[in-house]
Amino acid sequence: MVHTTVDAEVQLAVAVVKTLILVVGGSVTLLAYRAYRRTHDRSLRLLSTGFAFIVVGVLLGGFTFEILMVDIGVGILIESLFVLVGLSVIAYSLRVQ
Repeated sequence: MVHTTVDAEVQLAVAVVKTLILVVGGSVTLLAYRAYRRTHDRSLRLLSTGFAFIVVGVLLGGFTFEILMVDIGVGILIESLFVLVGLSVIAYSLRVQ
């Protein structure tokens, strides 16, 4: 069964959670970037890039659904692709010497 509508309460909850993810994820990204600037360690630069991909993906996933009125499945797909890339970059950053 495919649902094409979302209750207003659920939309509000999703918007609040995505906003919190943006704030917290942005903070983690900023901290990782500052650590990179302080140490010039390539792995920290990659780590901050990975977190940035995840945060941007969450933002774009919600943006496409809420603002552009695109189907929620497309928003989830966009978000998932960015999270996949972000986690891949984070995993790679942990392997870099």
